[in-house]
Amino acid sequence: MHEFPSSLPPTANRLTRIRIVLVRTSHPGNIGATARAMHTMGLTRLTLVAPRHLPDRDAVALAARGAHILEAAQCVPSLDDALAGAALTIGLSGRPRQFAGRVLNVREAAQEAVRHAEHGDVAFIFGTEMSGLTNDELARCAIAATIPANPAYPSLNLAAAVQVAAYELRVAAAGDVVWSAPEHPRATYDEIEGLYSHAQRTLTAMAFLNPAMPKRLLPRLRRLFGRAALEREEVNILRGILARIDDLLGR
Repeated sequence: MHEFPSSLPPTANRLTRIRIVLVRTSHPGNIGATARAMHTMGLTRLTLVAPRHLPDRDAVALAARGAHILEAAQCVPSLDDALAGAALTIGLSGRPRQFAGRVLNVREAAQEAVRHAEHGDVAFIFGTEMSGLTNDELARCAIAATIPANPAYPSLNLAAAVQVAAYELRVAAAGDVVWSAPEHPRATYDEIEGLYSHAQRTLTAMAFLNPAMPKRLLPRLRRLFGRAALEREEVNILRGILARIDDLLGR
């Protein structure tokens, strides 16, 4: 059974103070995909500035289990309305701007967002699909954040950009602890030596190993077993294979 972290650090609660703001989104599918991206990372607050189409069934379909975020989304007519009450505003931009002010990569911006979320609301703002935020809109942001990408084509799909930012916010707030695979008992020294001896006997019976001229086969075999860090069940499987070979040789 996979093991998941039993509890999240207190800083994870700061995600509830971070709002994702989409400005004049033209494709409803991007709004739905944004809701899904937010839900996967524990973000809950979505603000839509003058969306072209909403409500829309494409948005609902792409939101999947994030549909509740879509239903609770706040629709406002202007960016000023969306940023009201925010203690920190961060605008995403994939291209350089002359008057952008403070510029951070998205990881650093997410860390700043989580720090400010201890004391108040933070807004992460994304512009339109075609051109992003205007210069005037980005000028309203205290920080311009950018996602390091291929300089020849740094433009991400809107929902993809939200997913990257949401992931960085999640890591900044809750860390990067992930589930762990179950651990199985390691084979003991005696069990591995038993396998080594069994393999030596079987290989000799197969005429694959000549005891009079072993060369470097046995040292390499021992090193292979040691490097593999074999589990007890794995040793049993290998000895079962060798035993079956022994049976066939006996016939």
